[in-house]
Amino acid sequence: MGREKQEEQLQMGMFDTAEAVQTEAPETDAVLPRMKELVATLDEAARAYYAEGREIMSNFEYDALYDELAALESQTGVILAGSPTQRVGYEVMTELPKERHESRMLSLDKTKSVEDLAAFVGEHESLMSWKLDGLTVVLTYRGGELYKAVTRGNGEIGEVITPNAKVFANVPLRIPYEEELILRGEAIITYSGFEKINAEIPETEAKYKNPRNLCSGSVRQLSSKVTAERGVRFIAFSLVKGPGETRSEQFAFLQGQGFEVVEYKKVFGADVPDTVKWFADKIEGEDYPSDGLVVTYNDIAYGKSLGTTTKFPRDSIAFKWQDETAETVLREIHWSPSRTGLINPIAVFDPVELEGTTVSRASVHNVSIMKDLKLGIGDRIMVYKANMIIPQIAENLTCIGGAPVPQTCPVCGAPTEIRAEGTVETLYCTNADCPAKQTNAFALFASRDALDIEGMSDAGVEKLIDLGVLHTFADFFRLAPHKEVIVEAEGYGEKSFDNMLKAAEKARHTTAARLLYALGIPGIGSANARVIAGYAGGDMAAVRALTKEELMTIDGVGEVLADAFTAYFGTGLDTASQSDAQKRHNEELDDLLKELVIEQPQTAGTQDMAGLTFVITGSLNNYTNRDELKAEILRRGGKVAGSVSAKTSYLINNDVNSTSSKNKKAKDLGIPILSEEDYLAQFGEES
Repeated sequence: MGREKQEEQLQMGMFDTAEAVQTEAPETDAVLPRMKELVATLDEAARAYYAEGREIMSNFEYDALYDELAALESQTGVILAGSPTQRVGYEVMTELPKERHESRMLSLDKTKSVEDLAAFVGEHESLMSWKLDGLTVVLTYRGGELYKAVTRGNGEIGEVITPNAKVFANVPLRIPYEEELILRGEAIITYSGFEKINAEIPETEAKYKNPRNLCSGSVRQLSSKVTAERGVRFIAFSLVKGPGETRSEQFAFLQGQGFEVVEYKKVFGADVPDTVKWFADKIEGEDYPSDGLVVTYNDIAYGKSLGTTTKFPRDSIAFKWQDETAETVLREIHWSPSRTGLINPIAVFDPVELEGTTVSRASVHNVSIMKDLKLGIGDRIMVYKANMIIPQIAENLTCIGGAPVPQTCPVCGAPTEIRAEGTVETLYCTNADCPAKQTNAFALFASRDALDIEGMSDAGVEKLIDLGVLHTFADFFRLAPHKEVIVEAEGYGEKSFDNMLKAAEKARHTTAARLLYALGIPGIGSANARVIAGYAGGDMAAVRALTKEELMTIDGVGEVLADAFTAYFGTGLDTASQSDAQKRHNEELDDLLKELVIEQPQTAGTQDMAGLTFVITGSLNNYTNRDELKAEILRRGGKVAGSVSAKTSYLINNDVNSTSSKNKKAKDLGIPILSEEDYLAQFGEES
């Protein structure tokens, strides 16, 4: 998805049919069908990318289709209802609270031409800065305290993420300035942080695609703890309400208040080419993700006097990098199996230089994209680095077509099958015992955030599988009888074997959270595993028995994860009704539990809240934040859920008479609503 479109295209689905909203020009009849087709295609691509986490076309292709639509609109004077050229922001699709912005947030007009950028600046002193690639957030301070944080949303309504903003790595919670202050900035995750997080995810298909996707999900978490773990940073780029007559004065003021501001340079029109080159040369070494530059007139009053269009302010413009492309020849399609059975196509081509590095491979993502590009061995293709980072195929110049889709798995030889999810086709291995699945699954099980079997590398896992001593997870703890086979294997010896046994013995003592993550249930990462296990009190039997309804009351667990979890164990089904895979999962876990010691969470003092489930909402007075109260409840044996259900014991809300949905549901279900004072009177611990 083109990055300069991302601010305009997030979370689509805003139209049902494309209808003209302006009077048609004479030539419209000839091109209107194409315009409708472009609107539908771009909408589908944006919906897949942002709402469903799938990618059905490359950045390059999306940009080309978008530009074609914009040109047709300009040519005909017709704009179709729902046109992506007219959308600003994304539709809110989470359970976070919503709030309307005081003033509508606009997108920026854009150009790829340095000459156009210089002409825009002209004789006006301007600031040129990075166009950061993250999620726009608006912060409000009152009385020097961080009062509110809201995402950009669709430009009019955003999501309230105040608890999450308070755990951003560099956001000041208090500033010297006492009057109301409103500023905008970009929440970002650095490339180094992105790579560190991805390095801890062993399975390829579970890794995050880019820092922006990771940041977007991290900022909009329902659990601020997850946000804190992701190392999100906030880079200020605009002061909406506060002192200063120029943008540069405002930046200096914000720095004095403790904010990190976007790097910028002052320019006039004549300076633009050299300054663009300065930024372009620097981007390769930047840790902050950027998809271009922004130029804004420095004089605030002058900029405001220019007004806005229906979509863009007239005092600012965005500049997108021209993607460096190179022509090469496709030599093969390599198919890469993963832990879940998904087999990903990877284009292998003659090496070319792009953005200062040599590249020879690019992900094609799925079978649909490979077919759409009409790839064939020997094709001349144009490749580029999306935003100067990720190798992609821009276009196929010869379209030989016919690149074969393997009928058998390249690892185990079992039959493959193409599965259609909507309009997207993906290739899967049908063999549940495929070594590719086994290797990755066992590697995940032994990884640091899972059972943490020290020294057990991917290569070590492969070796044990090849030796025939590793068939189930429990076999990691039953290696002693295979000493002779392992010691005699290449690369091993007595000492290596002894270390292996010691590491396995140490790993026997684990927690329900680690074990749950180690099982490799689709979508259940280490953070979700900790939350789910905590909800079940660290009891693995209780974890396995959780129903979909119970799971969906847990902060951060939605319907998709709940379905994946219950489908894995066949929750609620008797053995006869379970699938073969579900039976195998339960049998393997039973076998594994015979080898493990599941340590219970450390608790102190009485467990007087055992069996009680609380929901906490609204602001607190006696506790620093909800996390402090939640920690107390968990320490005393209780559970804390994210939403009210029939299993809720108490709703804690200082506004007991609120007409909020949680209060209403609690009253409908007859669940007591406690203020903090009520809670402390009933459950307060004696000092």
